[in-house]
Amino acid sequence: MNAVRQERVEWELALVQRASRGDVRAFERLYRDNAGTVFGLCLRLTRHRANAEDCTQETFIQAWRSLQKFESRSAFGTWLHRIAVNVVLSRRRSARSIEPGAPAGISQGSGEPSAEPVVFDTPVEEAELERAIEALPDGARDVLVLSGIYGYKHAEVAEMLGVAEGTCKAQLHRARALLQARLRQENSP
Repeated sequence: MNAVRQERVEWELALVQRASRGDVRAFERLYRDNAGTVFGLCLRLTRHRANAEDCTQETFIQAWRSLQKFESRSAFGTWLHRIAVNVVLSRRRSARSIEPGAPAGISQGSGEPSAEPVVFDTPVEEAELERAIEALPDGARDVLVLSGIYGYKHAEVAEMLGVAEGTCKAQLHRARALLQARLRQENSP
């Protein structure tokens, strides 16, 4: 870890320690430093701005209440991401219990994904890619966002989502294939 990164980690840990002792200003700083990435994650997982805003707020409420439990084995941002994923999944489950017949979240699958990144035949615009990601089924999108975009390892994603690691790998493989097909379809004459 380079010196600048190490200083950042130590500074963040000091903020977390101050916040866990009730220092609201330290927590506000943690919020300002992390709210954008938490919101981005929630937006990608929920696909709705208002829901993402609610999930972001709930993530920080839960983080404030649970600061005593933060063990600094991972970065504070990683810990927040795990809380955010849990908040999104909990809201998704609640919505499904209210709406019978809604599609299931993460399906069980099998197969090993390619370790290769998705390579597109033609240049892809960022907005086009975001629309294609947004159109993915929940399970495939969740794994793609966490693994492919945020860089979590399969084991970490599987733990966050409460699925087997093999299911996580299969969902990532499925997401890549669906993305590739959708982008080819949109770019075909």
